Amino acid sequence: MDYSSKFDSLLYDLKRDGRYRTFIDLERQVGALPTAIWRRPDGTERIVTVWCSNDYLGMGQHPDVLAAMQRTIAQTGGGTGGTRNISGHHHAHVLLEKELAELHGKAAALVFTSGWISNLATLGVIGKVLPDCVIFSDALNHNSMIEGIRRSGAERVIFPHNDVAYLDERMARYDRDRPKLVAFESVYSMDGDVAPIAAICDVADKHNALTYLDEVHGVGLYGPHGGGIAERDGVADRITIIEGTLAKAFGVMGGYIAAPGNLVDVIRSFADSFIFTTSIGPHLAAGAQAAIRHLRYSSTEREAQQRNIAQLKSMLGAAGLPVPLSDSHILPIMIGDAHLCRRISDELLERHSIYIQPINFPTVPRGQERLRLTPGPFHTERHISRLVGALIDVGEQLGWSWSKIAA
Repeated sequence: MDYSSKFDSLLYDLKRDGRYRTFIDLERQVGALPTAIWRRPDGTERIVTVWCSNDYLGMGQHPDVLAAMQRTIAQTGGGTGGTRNISGHHHAHVLLEKELAELHGKAAALVFTSGWISNLATLGVIGKVLPDCVIFSDALNHNSMIEGIRRSGAERVIFPHNDVAYLDERMARYDRDRPKLVAFESVYSMDGDVAPIAAICDVADKHNALTYLDEVHGVGLYGPHGGGIAERDGVADRITIIEGTLAKAFGVMGGYIAAPGNLVDVIRSFADSFIFTTSIGPHLAAGAQAAIRHLRYSSTEREAQQRNIAQLKSMLGAAGLPVPLSDSHILPIMIGDAHLCRRISDELLERHSIYIQPINFPTVPRGQERLRLTPGPFHTERHISRLVGALIDVGEQLGWSWSKIAA
């Protein structure tokens, strides 16, 4: 086989379909949010405004977080010495997991190297250790949840997105005593819509099922203490397992679950991707704990972000641009064509120094390509005005009417 030609062919197909991904060279500067330095291929530099960061609240640059990380590196070094099974629990992990358990009102928590791994590990183990388990999965669940369910080998039932009536009808087909789990998200990362958590819990309780809630796009951002949508809605106690990330609103790196103590112990004891993976650095754990603690007692960042979301929506509407129909901080502007989505992104960057990464297949289905805006607390009215003007200008330059798309 001509391996090189095969690889070239695969890349050619991606480029032809508009799915080939490129990533610009960005360097964020402490104190300069929401801007970053764009280092261009020709060696020049330019300051750009970032509109698509998942560091939703800028906690990756918060003084408390940086101080905790720097202090921990100075005290303990950069690594943990291996997996926990080899090196034990680093004290920074113990403190972080205690903080996470308290945040969600659970008995225990367990930290992983990423949110992707925490979903893979936890769902993979639960479906495997519960005999004849059935996992009911929302149709728009994240790739990591899908892979975890597949890995478990459990029977899987996919229910239409947020369709509680369909979920109820399908669960009724199974014996009440058969092990069941309902897996869903709080905020869906591409459309920005929110799950009816209480209604799903009602159905799960009715059919004697466990519940698994992915709160990666909710923690830090919602609820009086940043516990997520479940805390905001007063239903966190009804969720069996809450899964979250340390890499978005908390601004650092890692993932976790919070759940009853014996369930967390089962995951710790059976999950290959926990047992055989080096634990996150102590400085990351300390930084994450500092971010969580700050957001548990400060609503300043959340309130500023919500003001900017409202202002952006208002200014988009006033300019005749599509206003995303989102209940969250994630504002998708639908384009519907991979090549056009890339072109708009490139023009915003080159002409206006505005960075918004295009979202294409397989992250979203073909025909649902989009720009995904995530306003943060450090965007100003001037930033918002410049973004709206840039969208209008790029549309005119490309001969594209924003009225062609639905929000």
